[in-house]
Amino acid sequence: MAAERFDLVVLGAGSAGIAMAVRSARHGARVAVVEPGPLGGTCVNVGCVPKKAMWLAAELAEAQQLAREVGFDSAPGALHWPRFIERRSGYIDNIHASYRKRFDELGIELIAGRGRFLAANRIAAGERELAAGHVLVATGARSHREAIPGGELGIDSDGFFALRACPRRVAIVGSGYIAVELAGVLRALGAEVVVFARGDRLLRAFDHDLGEGLAQAMQARGIGLAFGRATAQVTRTASGHALRFADGSVEQGFDELIWATGRDPVTDGLGLDVAGVALDAKGFVATDEWQDTNVPNVHAVGDVTARLALTPVAIAASRRLADRVFGGKADAKLDYANVPTVVFSHPPIGTVGLSEESARAQHGDAVKVYRTSFRPMLTALAHGEERTRMKLVCVGDDERILGIHLLGIAADEMLQGFAVALKMGARKADLDATVAIHPTSAEELVLM
Repeated sequence: MAAERFDLVVLGAGSAGIAMAVRSARHGARVAVVEPGPLGGTCVNVGCVPKKAMWLAAELAEAQQLAREVGFDSAPGALHWPRFIERRSGYIDNIHASYRKRFDELGIELIAGRGRFLAANRIAAGERELAAGHVLVATGARSHREAIPGGELGIDSDGFFALRACPRRVAIVGSGYIAVELAGVLRALGAEVVVFARGDRLLRAFDHDLGEGLAQAMQARGIGLAFGRATAQVTRTASGHALRFADGSVEQGFDELIWATGRDPVTDGLGLDVAGVALDAKGFVATDEWQDTNVPNVHAVGDVTARLALTPVAIAASRRLADRVFGGKADAKLDYANVPTVVFSHPPIGTVGLSEESARAQHGDAVKVYRTSFRPMLTALAHGEERTRMKLVCVGDDERILGIHLLGIAADEMLQGFAVALKMGARKADLDATVAIHPTSAEELVLM
């Protein structure tokens, strides 16, 4: 059977794959996308989108408590999980439909199945063989599980989204953004939650003030934090999951155990070795700054690479790659510096640029830090104690802003505009010269 010819074959229909396919097709390329699962990959189906939906539900649960505190005559009620999940699923179904419509409009061929390389420019997709001018590997990543006895007894973030009721007592193993996000959601929705971390702090990749501040806020909400706990074994008893740690201690009685210990690239079964595509030491597809692999015309974007594992990063990198390969923009590539990101914890975190530690490692005593801490208005009205924290990391006599770090109500929404300012090279004096919007939490960033 003769191979069908395409300008671009995309392996994976997640955020990176869809963005590359759509932008390339708009440039006139003939595109095929090979995907064994639902459109949208991790983000749409078991990541950003359903996570944000659950976070919003948790926010409403907390808002009920605040409403009662400030004088509303209403009793907080529990979330009806099946009803909410029906809404969540309907929202995701609409995203799937929008992708399919866009593919149809642009003539992108969607092939259900797992693609694999037969050669650097030939892909097997089920019974079909595709000849490709370019190939994009965008197969993403999957949850990592600890290789310990009983590790299979727990669930991962995918399993969290399959829950149809709130567990009574939950153990979460991990200290990164997935661990703290799921902990906050489950606690707000009524679960008793304990987070077990191998290290000595939360969110080690973030500025230390953010991790420390979030730990305090989580503990104030009743979330247990246990540091220095390396999980060695899991068993299931009549009272629930029991976790044995490397130090010999045991914690038990958990209805659910959730692994949040990182993610591994999905590269198995792709035939990358057949094509000669190199992997890095951790098994990610190795790419240069142009998203190119070591094999000509084979590219990789998204979580299958060791780049920032963020949906907007994958989309932006793919679009620029498409502009370069099919749009005639020879210099198009993504600048990975100063990418803003949000952790949908309770309270949320917004951060962009260098942490204080990284800034001092690069610039030493030229770094100057500004901090503020305050109770936002709603918290104060409810006689709450939780504080919003803000931090600016600056360098040099002109105090160019290197990092902006926020923890508190609405941090997720207020960061975007300040990230633009940082990307443009804003100085502390630029913030000082900006008139504050009062009364808001965001005004504190220009009043420090």
